Amino acid sequence: MSGAVSPPALPRAAPSSDGRRMFAFLCMVVGMFMAILDIQIVSASLAEIQAGLAASSDEISWVQTSYLIAEVVMIPLSGFLSRAFSTRWLFVGSAAGFTFMSFMCATATSIEQMIVYRALQGFLGGGMIPTVFAAAYSVFPREKQPIIAPMIGLVATLAPTIGPTIGGYLTDLFSWHWLFLVNIVPGIFVVIATATLVDFDEPDFSLLGRFDWWGLLFMAGFLGSLEFVLEEGPTNDWFEDHLIVIFTIVCAVSSVAFFARVLMASEPVVDLRAFVNRNFAAGSALSFVLGIGLYGLTYLYPLYLGRVRGYSALMIGETMFVTGVSMFLAAPIVGRLTTKVDPRILIGIGFAGFALGTWQVTYITKDWDFWELLVPQILRGTSMMLAMVPINNLSLGTLPVAQLKNASGLFNLTRNLGGAVGLALINTVLNNRWDLHLARLHEQVQWKSAAALEQLSNMAGAFAALGSDAQTAALKQMASLVRREALVMAFADVFVLLTFLFLALVLAAPLMRRPSHAPPPGSGGH
Repeated sequence: MSGAVSPPALPRAAPSSDGRRMFAFLCMVVGMFMAILDIQIVSASLAEIQAGLAASSDEISWVQTSYLIAEVVMIPLSGFLSRAFSTRWLFVGSAAGFTFMSFMCATATSIEQMIVYRALQGFLGGGMIPTVFAAAYSVFPREKQPIIAPMIGLVATLAPTIGPTIGGYLTDLFSWHWLFLVNIVPGIFVVIATATLVDFDEPDFSLLGRFDWWGLLFMAGFLGSLEFVLEEGPTNDWFEDHLIVIFTIVCAVSSVAFFARVLMASEPVVDLRAFVNRNFAAGSALSFVLGIGLYGLTYLYPLYLGRVRGYSALMIGETMFVTGVSMFLAAPIVGRLTTKVDPRILIGIGFAGFALGTWQVTYITKDWDFWELLVPQILRGTSMMLAMVPINNLSLGTLPVAQLKNASGLFNLTRNLGGAVGLALINTVLNNRWDLHLARLHEQVQWKSAAALEQLSNMAGAFAALGSDAQTAALKQMASLVRREALVMAFADVFVLLTFLFLALVLAAPLMRRPSHAPPPGSGGH
């Protein structure tokens, strides 16, 4: 733990290339922002898409699931493709395909078309995300990391956080088609800019002749099935559903075949050797849990506001914008702190801030709105940046440049899988605790309960004044109130669980090694 790890040496470039490379990189960041944004942008507008495509309630979830399954396969594959085609042409192809599929999603007239287009959109967009991370740590020297690292950390966390907000605004102001049309103009700009400006590396087409098709097949079966099981399991009673059982078996068999293939193939589709690096292995584990905080809380807060408070997508967005603002304001401060403070301390403070924010929400009631959620959201936004930026730096910033492309795909994969596992865990715990609290409240709200009888009588009197079937209406309202209170109690239980999870991660931060502050020999400025 005390040993310092030196970052990889970077080749010297002419000072005149500084501005060009930075602008080219910023264009890539825009592409990454679109790809991550589209994971969540449809989540607040699924009802409108369902109505527009005449889809069933079972089918509409595939608008999001198909994107996630395809993306999770492409993210680790991008390392190989980036080495074979170069950063420029992989990114150009990914951005162009993503933009075209966004247009096709907007023109979909059936749920089947939408699912196919969304899967292709997710697959192509998945190539942009790890490519940006790899470029950030292979192209720019150490002294630029306080600017570059917070930038990609901000985009990776801000995009999924504000996705539902932007989606809600676009749907309310225009129509659900604009969830996808909004990508067209920036997508065309990114394609042109990266094609003309990016010159970070050269392609190695000889790799294509050694492409491991069996490895790709096994990886797709492993990761695709895992994503499906995690997405659909909580809503389909897990192994009570025969499809979940089938895909679990496919996942297990494919995972064994995939890891065996990785060890045997001369040029595996994904190189796992980066996990030998202690910082990368520990950082990937921390990134996995960070994914739970990123995607889990992005899901929980809007769910509470919609189900309990009855907020519209627009109102939810107006309440949730605080987290995005906090991330934006914290990013430059965290960038400066990474040059002055041990990054492991920043990671510990970040996870402690997460825990404090979720602990405050364990006192949640049915009346919480913007002001009650203000401090927890500020803590979440600032803590996300405090944890993510140093985790990225320690995990990827100390690897040899030759390993960065593969490692970036694996690192981003762990965050996405953490989000998928976190959402599955959150939904399962939420449903189970809701049932438990509902049963307990039903035991208390009985005919022998004086408080329940008095409340029921008051409700019946209010409905009688309106000329309705007072007793029946009162019973329905009482049942609704009991379900709401049970749900709020279940939300509190989930936040307790998340609090202890984040506290445990505070203790895990020292597992990473602190990098050397001295610049490595031969690392020049670009």
